[in-house]
Amino acid sequence: MEFETIRLERIGAVAKIVLNRPERLNACPPHMAVEIADALTLMGKDVRALIITGEGRAFCSGADLAARGDRPSAITGGAGSYKALTEAYNPMVAKLAKLNVPVITAVNGPAAGVGCSIALAGDFVIAGRSAYFLQAFVNIGLVPDGGASWILPRLIGKARATQMMMLGEKIGAEQAEDWGMIYKAVDDATLQDEALALAERLAKGPTVALGRMRQNLLRALECDLSGALLAEAEGQLVAGDSEDSREGVMAFLEKRKTNFQGK
Repeated sequence: MEFETIRLERIGAVAKIVLNRPERLNACPPHMAVEIADALTLMGKDVRALIITGEGRAFCSGADLAARGDRPSAITGGAGSYKALTEAYNPMVAKLAKLNVPVITAVNGPAAGVGCSIALAGDFVIAGRSAYFLQAFVNIGLVPDGGASWILPRLIGKARATQMMMLGEKIGAEQAEDWGMIYKAVDDATLQDEALALAERLAKGPTVALGRMRQNLLRALECDLSGALLAEAEGQLVAGDSEDSREGVMAFLEKRKTNFQGK
């Protein structure tokens, strides 16, 4: 499938989605959100880890506020924004959350607006030191979207989430790491290499178990202890029957290195 706004690449068992509108700092119109969702379906069942990054000097500068050709912009009044969110952005975020493989976001510059939400959707968010995160909505009289109002308080607490949303201040990569908002900040020059090394490490892991971990972590943010305990038991029911679990047990008993196949 040919994409207009992104690239879908494969590096072994790792898939890579590159936001590819560098002339617009990878601003994300509704069509890009639809293409990201399509790429998640098309990347292949044998994929065992995913990287999302941006082309050029930005990760994603947010929703595209300007029309592009005969396509509407992301911001076309209240009704237009609602339609774009419910039909394009929200389904993309939900689909990303339901993936059963680890997701790494390599933030190579500004991650603003919905771009900030996409960046923080990663299980591991690695940012170049020149990158920053920005909830820019207040500057144009809008409210945060793309799941920002759900994820930010859970990552950094209500006070800091309120600061980001209501004051519209840039949060640099090192500050984001200090806050616990991201996995780590790295030198710009090593960002892509570090993201790939981490993705390849995860791709060699027990994919079924890692997928269940993703879902359990999300579920635990919402449920009580009893619900989390049940989710863990259900996860063990699935992971325990996987080939990788059997391989892990045998490798332990035989005192050798594991050779997980993602099954």
